[in-house]
Amino acid sequence: MTHTFRIGWSSAAQPNTIPRRPITAYRHPHERCLLPRMSTQFRENSIHRHPRPKYGRPLRYGSLSLRSRYLLSPLAGFTNLSFRRVVRSLGGVGLATTDLVNARGLLEGSDRTLQLIETSPDDRPIAVQIFGSSAAVMAQAAVVLQARGVDSVDINMGCPVERITKGGSGAGMMCRVDDAVELAGRVVDAVEIPVTVKMRLGWDETQLSAPRFAKLFEDAGVAAVAVHGRTRAQGFGGRVDLNGIRRVVESVERIPVIGNGDVRTVPQAERMIRETGCHGVSIGRGGLANPWIFRQLTDWEQTGSYRPAGSFEDRLQLLERQFGDLQQRHGFERAVVLFRKTAHWYLKGMRVRKRLRGQFQQARTREEFDAALQRISLEGPVCGYPEGLLADAHIPVPSGPIAHW
Repeated sequence: MTHTFRIGWSSAAQPNTIPRRPITAYRHPHERCLLPRMSTQFRENSIHRHPRPKYGRPLRYGSLSLRSRYLLSPLAGFTNLSFRRVVRSLGGVGLATTDLVNARGLLEGSDRTLQLIETSPDDRPIAVQIFGSSAAVMAQAAVVLQARGVDSVDINMGCPVERITKGGSGAGMMCRVDDAVELAGRVVDAVEIPVTVKMRLGWDETQLSAPRFAKLFEDAGVAAVAVHGRTRAQGFGGRVDLNGIRRVVESVERIPVIGNGDVRTVPQAERMIRETGCHGVSIGRGGLANPWIFRQLTDWEQTGSYRPAGSFEDRLQLLERQFGDLQQRHGFERAVVLFRKTAHWYLKGMRVRKRLRGQFQQARTREEFDAALQRISLEGPVCGYPEGLLADAHIPVPSGPIAHW
């Protein structure tokens, strides 16, 4: 069977060669569905309303004006160019940040590192997040990025993974105040574009150093700080400490503070803004499960209401679109490998049966890929209807000792 992917980025409808089951069909009568069947028109007219907090001035990183206060967080293995383009096409993204980039690898010009920072004209504004423990290397990497036309450089001081922290990078920088502040200052002095810092609340509950760091970074010329509301010791366990983020907000005078952690819905973003006073919200896994969340948030900020996330059919179109972009740039064999991690999130969000998800993930040839996608399209979601609302997908995070991540 020949399969045609919608690779273009126009909003106009394009032909689709995947057989679609009739929207009146329902293949799983034995499943108890908690969501009622509804027409496409009803779904489009389903509007959620939620109280809005008071907003401050529009979000700026120094001289860089952002389109919204809702940002796509860097997620290793996910926030590549293809995914960023898909999310941006839906609207609402104020700034997107690349996967975590090794500053030394960037200077050495490794192919993998250069692939992480690839961008395009419709991928703006773009920040590249770099990590490293050498101030000189980080400053040189920032110069390289400025020359390549990126809009902002983000210094990672929040990654909790041991292979990063044991070399003094990521959250490991928060154990060395003087070195961290010197590094940030050197990077700021090396470039003219805005420099930001992403950090955690501290190394552990006995060292909640983020408020102190934020003030020192502000004095060093950093344009903004983003704070994940957990310590390094927590990893992704426990709850985000909104009071901890508020203390960071209160510690600075001029620069914006971006809140991050456990925001998957509009009400959760509203709570973070209301309880912390943060100037923006950075969203990672929530954007994987619901790529429409940025548009929902901007609609909500402007009107107090927002429409539901996309249906099964909408998500299937995004899946095809992102894979088509990967295939165009890397060829089928490489694209199918690169896409597996992201496809897992798409298919969970589409409520596809586990067995069909597995078949899609295991596809290696064009024939296997097309056949798996056709079965998914014909069967639809296990609970709900292709054109209707879908239940929220569970969003797993790394578990167990940080050393094993």
